[in-house]
Amino acid sequence: MTNELVYRGAVELAALLRSREVSAVEVLEAHLEQIDRLNPLVNAVVTMDEDGARAAAAEADRRLAAGVPTGPLHGLPISFKDTAQTAGMRTTFGHPRHADFVPGTNDLHVQRILDAGAIRVGKTNVPEYAAGSHTFNRLFGATRNPYDPSKSAGGSSGGAAAALASGFQPIADGSDMGGSLRNPASFCNVVGLRPTPGMVPNTDGGNVFFPLGVAGPMGRTAEDAALLFSAMRGATPDDPFSFFPAEETHAGEPSPQDFAGLRIAYAPTLGGRIPVAREVLDVLDPQAKVLAELGAHVELDCPDLDGSEEVFRVLRAASFHAAWGDDLDADPGLFNHFLAGNIRDGAKLSGRDVFRAEEGMTRLIRKAAEFFTRYDLVIAPASQLAPFDADLEYPTQIEGQQLENYLDWMRAPYLFTPLGLPALSVPAGFTPSGLPVGLQMIGARGSDVRLLRLASAFEQLSSCSAVHPQGAAVL
Repeated sequence: MTNELVYRGAVELAALLRSREVSAVEVLEAHLEQIDRLNPLVNAVVTMDEDGARAAAAEADRRLAAGVPTGPLHGLPISFKDTAQTAGMRTTFGHPRHADFVPGTNDLHVQRILDAGAIRVGKTNVPEYAAGSHTFNRLFGATRNPYDPSKSAGGSSGGAAAALASGFQPIADGSDMGGSLRNPASFCNVVGLRPTPGMVPNTDGGNVFFPLGVAGPMGRTAEDAALLFSAMRGATPDDPFSFFPAEETHAGEPSPQDFAGLRIAYAPTLGGRIPVAREVLDVLDPQAKVLAELGAHVELDCPDLDGSEEVFRVLRAASFHAAWGDDLDADPGLFNHFLAGNIRDGAKLSGRDVFRAEEGMTRLIRKAAEFFTRYDLVIAPASQLAPFDADLEYPTQIEGQQLENYLDWMRAPYLFTPLGLPALSVPAGFTPSGLPVGLQMIGARGSDVRLLRLASAFEQLSSCSAVHPQGAAVL
């Protein structure tokens, strides 16, 4: 029988912990029991330190009893994405050659989360080097969808999203270059925010000038994701492009009435640029109509995405070749075939190609800024299809349209990436077979907090966040 603590929201749990109605040890043990019961089926958590977590939880209780000030995440258990470096706990990046790699320091966002009082439990599964939106690798295998274990949990933060949906933890970190927070959130009925670049400092890699990859928060609700986001964001001298965002204040709690008067662009196929499964649009189209009925001005429109495909693929391939080109030359069998192909694509690029891609990104950012003088919000699919079979490498067609490679089905989130905007996926509904569908919401640069508030208001309309897995995954 499931302990009711594991599906309490992070905000609610944090309040219960601060008031000492429950202890950090009690909360941890409930989540460890849930992991023990269900993780063999979903394979979301791939490394654990139960003894270390128990010691940290006991210390958290002791400090609270002694009157020591606590952080906003006090006592909340979390397993970190397995591409985030965690001091004293292995970080594999989903690749066998790092199976025994134990970092000596934490990545900045990891340290901030721990400093805010969270209890480190383990690591969540990722694709090889987080490349792709389907979580499987040669080291740990595939992560499966808690709503249907025969289906994909998405990726690359697939382990994180599945862990949230399964009740293994109330908050989760992730990262997003081409949809790695948004896609798994859509597949697993949770919320994943890709922040405005700079909101969460880019100190985890070797290039602060690379704006495509960002770290961000996940939660079962937007409110929970916002709680984690508050701990992750903020400037640091190590990233000159990071910044302290202006605090946004709003009167009262989020409400569906927040949508009244908003100018919303609905882009179901991103202006005809992508195929989208009919069962996905059958969920999203009615939601757009509901927003219009609330008084929003909803129009079919889309930001200028011309050239975004090339910008994304060129900069992504260039970064892959810079990171792993020498390794691939030394050992052609080191990487899976599609990651190796992307690295080789990067080898073909010139400095001129990269510079022109950066010029293209500049144009897209400027056009997006102009677009948001006319609109307050963009809504679109977070994924072009519902969760697919976990045994597939990637889908090969959508609505009869053939897909050429493993990136083609991920365009719905990644075409927005070069625009430098905050974007999230929020639960919107289910297909007739009970698979989750997420709505992607995109806001103006720097509007992350407002976007989370609107997502919270939307949750009151869709009521999907409260629907937890009911199939084989919870029996």
